[in-house]
Amino acid sequence: MAHRGTQGHTPDATEGGMTDEAASEPAAPVDAPAGRETVSDWNIANALTMGRIALVPFFGWFLVARGGHEDTFRIIAFVLFAVAAITDRIDGDIARKRGLVTDFGKLMDPIADKALTGMAFVGLSLIGVVPWWATVLILAREIAVTALRFVVIRRSHGVMPASRGGKIKTALQALAAGLFVLPLPWVGHALAWAILAGAIVVTVVTGVDYFVQAARLNRRHGGRGTEGSA
Repeated sequence: MAHRGTQGHTPDATEGGMTDEAASEPAAPVDAPAGRETVSDWNIANALTMGRIALVPFFGWFLVARGGHEDTFRIIAFVLFAVAAITDRIDGDIARKRGLVTDFGKLMDPIADKALTGMAFVGLSLIGVVPWWATVLILAREIAVTALRFVVIRRSHGVMPASRGGKIKTALQALAAGLFVLPLPWVGHALAWAILAGAIVVTVVTGVDYFVQAARLNRRHGGRGTEGSA
């Protein structure tokens, strides 16, 4: 203890003032870097995503009510669709700005988008506005990519977030669907068809791209496993 006395002042915790027993205790939580704290799945961004999913059945009901021939119901359906689409932008901004990005959010956000646009096109086909071949093509791509995401997770490759192309696809699909939902004259639906044509092209291209990404990820994962065992 003599060496502490030579310091000329009262020892504190930073200068060895603690006993050996205290020094051996686990470090206080303050020592853990704040940036490494786990973000809870229970946050406002994910709540907005789940809220978007909750709006889907209500939107679908108003869209197909009375065979889609009631303008008032179609307008209500459009409002619900627009609100859900807006939350898609808001939840992402909140997650990034507040550091609330989670694997759950990265997985559920595109699923919420697919549920909304899928319901829109199924409903539009049921009321005879959009042909079934277009709806089946869009749904087949969405189901295949969603299944692919779960396969990637199952193989412990992590979560595949939505790509830039996927976001463009979603925006085009949402814009086309929104125009079709509104009881517009033929000019409005002609514009919707032009946008939908572009959306279908992007839908197919991005669908193929996701499978290419998954294949690369699988090869990279396999390569690492080989190197680790060498």
